[in-house]
Amino acid sequence: MHQALCPTSHVDTFTRDRLPPAEQWPLFIFDRLEVQYPPQLNCVQALLDSHVIQGRGSRIALRGEDATGPIEWTYAQLQTKVNQIAHVLVHDMGLKSGERLLLRGGNSPMMAASFLAALKAGLVVVPTMPLLRAAELKQMIDKAQVSAALCDSLLSEELAHCRDSTHQHFAPSLKQVLVFRSEDREGLESRMAKHETLFDAHPTSRDDVCLIAFTSGTTGQPKGTMHFHRDILAMCDLFPKHVLKMDEGDVVCGTPPIAFTFGLGGLLAFPLRYGACAVLLEKYTPESLLLAIDKYGATQCYTAPTMYRQMALLVTEKPNAWRLKTLKHTVSAGEALPDATRQLWKKATGIEMTDGIGGTEVIHIYIASAGQEVRAGSIGKVVPGYQAQIVDEDMKPVPPGTVGRLAVRGPTGCRYLDDPRQKDYVKSGWNLPGDTFVMDADGYFSYQARNDDMIISAGYNIAGPEVEGALMQHPAVAECGVVGAADPERGQVVMAFVVLKKGESGSPALEKEIQDFVKQTIAPFKYPRRVVFCEALPRTETGKLQRFKLRQQAPALNSEK
Repeated sequence: MHQALCPTSHVDTFTRDRLPPAEQWPLFIFDRLEVQYPPQLNCVQALLDSHVIQGRGSRIALRGEDATGPIEWTYAQLQTKVNQIAHVLVHDMGLKSGERLLLRGGNSPMMAASFLAALKAGLVVVPTMPLLRAAELKQMIDKAQVSAALCDSLLSEELAHCRDSTHQHFAPSLKQVLVFRSEDREGLESRMAKHETLFDAHPTSRDDVCLIAFTSGTTGQPKGTMHFHRDILAMCDLFPKHVLKMDEGDVVCGTPPIAFTFGLGGLLAFPLRYGACAVLLEKYTPESLLLAIDKYGATQCYTAPTMYRQMALLVTEKPNAWRLKTLKHTVSAGEALPDATRQLWKKATGIEMTDGIGGTEVIHIYIASAGQEVRAGSIGKVVPGYQAQIVDEDMKPVPPGTVGRLAVRGPTGCRYLDDPRQKDYVKSGWNLPGDTFVMDADGYFSYQARNDDMIISAGYNIAGPEVEGALMQHPAVAECGVVGAADPERGQVVMAFVVLKKGESGSPALEKEIQDFVKQTIAPFKYPRRVVFCEALPRTETGKLQRFKLRQQAPALNSEK
């Protein structure tokens, strides 16, 4: 059912003014009690303040480590940090409700506190992954008209380019940047110390935008998905409640950045909603993640299939090196979970993997099953509160066992920031994530493939055309085409077919040079792990690249290396 939007409390109405037209919205479903929220709602009051008010302030909220050693903040201590940062944002930086604040940092307690503070102050957060380069940051800053940023001092170099009027990636709307985890007298911590520990949450409405989560499209042009305060709570009140049975005794850890909605939910919002504890790891390896599960007594872990496979191999090799007795749920998302990985993990640990499919546009997981509900070869059933079906090209439901397009709807859904691609993602009131699925007679959904040009590698979404754009900047490259090639460990890897300029010849040295070049041009995880030098690319008579022919070649070529 459609709900009329509550009046906005934002002074800056940029996001409200750029919501998609009402007829392009998905149909939102609020038929469960837990997703019926009051008209006035600031989600940080529910995620943080309520615990302190109800006498749970002494419980541990966040754990982590930095150069100074271990960090452990109670809910009361986290609230104090959040309130002081909110004062800095409003009083020192002069930011008004509704303005966009870019956040740049890894998974640290200060990054988490900054996120919550911005929402509490009524700002709209634009979180960014640590690996992004200035060119990618500029796209987001320009699109969202970001006016200010909080940035980890360790990651300030790329953002500094966006503040430099002489740099090619200068972003004129970005007027202020404050760094945190810095001893600078003008840094965030120094300013926090000058402010009171109380801050009244801005009286946002449940329908005020609080988050712009960017996701790359197949063109490489970022799409900003706008989420409301009620969306943050809705993702907490369905999947973790009904599938994971989450409670205050849980301890969560994992690897996805909280700049991803997968990490934002699993590693920050979910545990705070239930009064649980989050362990934030900035640097991790399969070994260190296993050690963290052991050290902190984690009950839930969130990461991609690639990491679970690597951890399972370690546990198999050294079965007595790690004690995983506290672990109850291991949640996999971000890419397709190979059944071989699921079985390898179960054999090594005895734990049944919880697979899930979600997405930035719908904010988190909407299909999953756990424990006894898991069925081999299937992701699971629809999460209570959501509806899903398989449809044909005309949006008509198909019978069980028929392959088709996945369509989903519920209390959350796609609202792109001023983007014509909204009408492609939402049709007839349903969100179309771009996946091909099949559903059986019992309501179990099984993933088949992506039905666009997105490459999903080790949990990262990589747009082939964006990689092509970076490759074309190399002086030796004349033409190129990028596709995903199947890989047993990463799900897919980026494979580039490259036609060299006259006078150039392919070699292992040039392959590495091109790979390093891409790493320096866009986020390093997007680089092509295979570079195939060829004489020509398959094209139509009109000159359009035939990527399907490259995909047909990819398996044989990938197996050669």
